[in-house]
Amino acid sequence: MNHEALPLAELVVLLALAVAGAALFERLRLPAIAGFLVAGALVGPGGLGLVADPEGVRRVAEIGVVFLLFEIGLELPLERLRAMGRSLVVGALQVSVTLAATAGLAVWLGVAGRTALLLGALVAMSSTALVIRLLAERGEVDAPHGQLAIAILLFQDLCIVPFLLSVPLLASPEPLSPLPIAGAFARAAVAGAAVYAIARFALPSILSMAANLRSRDIFSLVAVLVVAGAAVGAEGLGLGLAVGAFLAGLAVSTSPWGHQLFAEVLPLRGVLLGVFFTAVGTLLDLGSALDAPLAVASLFLASTLLKGAVVAVGAALVLGIGLRASLLAALSLAQTGEFSFVLAGAAAAAGLLDSGLEQAFVAASVMSLVATPFLIRLGPFLLDREPAEPAARAPTTAEALRDHVVVIGFGFTGSNLARVLDAIDVPWRAVDLNPSAVREARARQEQRVIFGDATRAALLEQVGVARARVVVVVITDPLATRRIVSLVRRLSPDAALLARTRYARDIDTLQSLGATAVVAEELEAGIDLVGRVLRTLGRATGAIEGFVEELRAEGYALLQVPPGLALDPWLAELLEHVSTEWVAVPETFEPAPIGALSLRTRTGVNVLAVQRGDVNTPNPGAQFTLRPGDRLLALGGSEAISRLRALLAGEGHVG
Repeated sequence: MNHEALPLAELVVLLALAVAGAALFERLRLPAIAGFLVAGALVGPGGLGLVADPEGVRRVAEIGVVFLLFEIGLELPLERLRAMGRSLVVGALQVSVTLAATAGLAVWLGVAGRTALLLGALVAMSSTALVIRLLAERGEVDAPHGQLAIAILLFQDLCIVPFLLSVPLLASPEPLSPLPIAGAFARAAVAGAAVYAIARFALPSILSMAANLRSRDIFSLVAVLVVAGAAVGAEGLGLGLAVGAFLAGLAVSTSPWGHQLFAEVLPLRGVLLGVFFTAVGTLLDLGSALDAPLAVASLFLASTLLKGAVVAVGAALVLGIGLRASLLAALSLAQTGEFSFVLAGAAAAAGLLDSGLEQAFVAASVMSLVATPFLIRLGPFLLDREPAEPAARAPTTAEALRDHVVVIGFGFTGSNLARVLDAIDVPWRAVDLNPSAVREARARQEQRVIFGDATRAALLEQVGVARARVVVVVITDPLATRRIVSLVRRLSPDAALLARTRYARDIDTLQSLGATAVVAEELEAGIDLVGRVLRTLGRATGAIEGFVEELRAEGYALLQVPPGLALDPWLAELLEHVSTEWVAVPETFEPAPIGALSLRTRTGVNVLAVQRGDVNTPNPGAQFTLRPGDRLLALGGSEAISRLRALLAGEGHVG
């Protein structure tokens, strides 16, 4: 085959393998990325030999990484970086310490210094695509450990740019010294600034013209052209394809077209990344990898245990978060990533990485990627086990607490709940694992909020859970919520236990663990929307409130029926039941006696009272004159009250 031409046959084979590998591993509840790698290894030169030119296919498949970096640039506005704050410091600590420790271990094992630095960079990276996928599946993206893991991944992704720029410097036979390195980075910075400036000022105009044509096909083509053009232009300046794509994405992230560009490139990125990982798998030669078991084991342990330890210690030192969140974040990042393979390919092409080390790295990477979902599942099981020793005795101040409210989670919802409790003189205590929330509370001289992990029984005893009247769990970590609900019910069998969850699917689980009531955000949002629509349609407020309360009283079960089934008819009948509602007389109303209006005859409502300012008139007679600004307490069904509103507003014929 002509290696300069597009290896179409191999590409077709890899596409088929990518589908088969992903389908098999998804069925086994393993990451699709690992399926891509294993499928590629089976048919590569080290396996069945069905793909004769994996390098040629990988050059084509690397376009997927180009699209991934463009997407990361799009999702990286400066506001997001500022919001992550000190979590990015943990990322910097993780990358630098992991790189240095891995390089030191490699040198100790006899690897050349420059190659050892490269191995450190390879191990320091984790898989953004895999980790975010697993966190999303488990509903943990917004959990403390999920937010920490994403911040570290973001910093790692940013590091690929200087890492790629460092490869030619490390591969150069010239001695490493500060001056050449500074000069090379300065030239790269100038070239990068030029690419960014062109993208920042030229691309929005091009995208605007494409959008004005109102053709989805043209905009899709322009989106691909933007990514490819920026990548090729940057490579011409010596920056590399991936770096150019990242800078272009960063430049247009704040433009009005950023969201649509993301939507256009996402499907392409997914397909090409699948091909890329399958092509990387074809590079694995199990025979060669088994010839260097020490190197494989060392790289695997460095990318899992070493990196995990750095993340856990760094999070504890810099952020001060609890052991549970820091260890769960560490387990999430215990693998090498897609950019590690890009960097390894560049290093191999530059002569920094020989075939033996490359095979050891690929084998260790496949092992770490396959191990990651098991580590993430195992983490909560290990961390949530109660210690054999009895919990420490609670302080005297906690023993004095009784019939109070315990709030687990002091974010937006928890802090507002505390304000309401203060307003009605109900004592409360709060626990939060987010040190920022606790610091903010202490800055307001609020001592009732303590820092700690509420999945620990000893901490719950310190806030008097056993003697609490109500316990409210309003945290974003679904696994921790389940653990806390179970612990609270065990420690306090009689307390009212309310829990918040994001998804309706968690309701039954939390109730089975002991929750008295569960508030599901997605169902509450649906109920609120239904209520607003019914009000807009003129249904009586009292009827709507009865309808909504019935939905909640049934534990949302009435809304959790299959989509094809109609709503139970008796629920619709609730909206027609007679109820009372206050109806305001509009300012445009001409004063008139109630008797002259014939309200009961024309609308079907009974007026029980009229409120004018601070004066209430019960059972007003026929001679009582209604005026603009009055409020009527009307008794009737939804249709009757709608007719009353229309009559008072003078909207055509009523009755």
